[in-house]
Amino acid sequence: MPLYKGMAQPVKATAEDLKKLRLIPVPEEKRVEEALKMLDNARKKFRSFVLAMESCVKCGACAEACHAYRGTRDPNNIPTNRAELIRKIYRRYFTVEGRLFGKLVGAEDLTPDVIEQWFAYFYQCTECRRCGVVCPFGIDTCEVTMAGRRILHQLGMVPKLHATTGAAMLKSGNHMALTPAGIVDTLEFLSDEIEEENGFRIDFPVDKPDSDILYIPSSADFMLNPETLKGAARFFHYIGANWTITTRMTEAGNFGYLFDQALVQKELVNRLFQEAVRLGAKKIIWGECGHGWRAIKMYYNTMADLPHRIPITHILDEAAEYVKRGLLKLDKDKNPEPTTLHDPCNYVRACGLSENMRVLIKASCADFREMEPNREKNFCCGGGSGILFDDPDMYELRIKFSVKKAEQIRATGAKVLCAPCSICKAQFHPMIEEHHLGVELYGLIDLVGRALVWD
Repeated sequence: MPLYKGMAQPVKATAEDLKKLRLIPVPEEKRVEEALKMLDNARKKFRSFVLAMESCVKCGACAEACHAYRGTRDPNNIPTNRAELIRKIYRRYFTVEGRLFGKLVGAEDLTPDVIEQWFAYFYQCTECRRCGVVCPFGIDTCEVTMAGRRILHQLGMVPKLHATTGAAMLKSGNHMALTPAGIVDTLEFLSDEIEEENGFRIDFPVDKPDSDILYIPSSADFMLNPETLKGAARFFHYIGANWTITTRMTEAGNFGYLFDQALVQKELVNRLFQEAVRLGAKKIIWGECGHGWRAIKMYYNTMADLPHRIPITHILDEAAEYVKRGLLKLDKDKNPEPTTLHDPCNYVRACGLSENMRVLIKASCADFREMEPNREKNFCCGGGSGILFDDPDMYELRIKFSVKKAEQIRATGAKVLCAPCSICKAQFHPMIEEHHLGVELYGLIDLVGRALVWD
């Protein structure tokens, strides 16, 4: 298959970037050989991958369900065609008909050009899994692109953004490479802001021993989304929680899940639980990050090398339980503007968070307006799985990927967009401007914190 004209690729990580990830790249002349070995291993290890390889009938149901295809009309962004980039290789080397009849049955040899296509298109998939919702066979094409990303990672083909972010997390415990001193200074400044806004001070406890709750925010909340940190602090203060934030693992996201589950994801999961043990935490509460919540909720039982498990929940589930039990007094009129909710893909298509988000937003906002479609059928923000690339070609794709989401938001007539996910917020900040949406952006715990009634 020829390269699609104008095919955009993320900027690749340099050798120095890969060194910081403890990764030795495969020489270019050996990539095809090694990729085939890895593909063989994937088919032996993952039944879901084999299902995706052998069950698709090309019915086309996934085409218009995909925001990437809707935004670009690039045929390789139709989920089944994106999977075909690796399926044709699987067919050639691992099926009888492919070995015997080759191109007559859609089988092709693996070449360096095909590997370059993998790098381009597997990082144009935002891993939103909407294609799996509409597929009549339940095929999750993301299993294909994630398997492809793992192969590319082992070859040493990693987007610079993912590599530098992963390296920052391994070094400092957060995406932004924040230092302990920087974390403490930022939290003190936010306490000053809360005091100005509420008339009383709420301090952020940091590295506090014998805390009942260890709260894990997104590091982006320290720089881009401070209202989310303030909302969480207001909630914990309101319920009288004995809580803390650790300076050693201040990150709800886990980029390792998006490209390197073997090292980065596993190491960060273990670091998290080591911190919980060090601080004596009885419960871990997760902040607003979609892929990060999926990564910890689905994997911590198998990845954490600890003799016991510490209960873990999401701050939105936690807050919703307080609302259901009548333990939070909220005034909707403190959030009077027409407000709509973006359903983060990993929350609603993986983690069962859709209804509790609505418990919170309906209790906190006077004029809540649903997008259509919503919940598990909602469209991705266009920046999922960390494809927040700023290089010109990829940035243009990010904006194209968000066309459908912009249509959804505009149709509600909302003035406030609630996006309870760190990566979604990072995508929406420029998207709101590019599509001239004229909405203010908040997280969900932000709105809950603003609506609290203090006696």
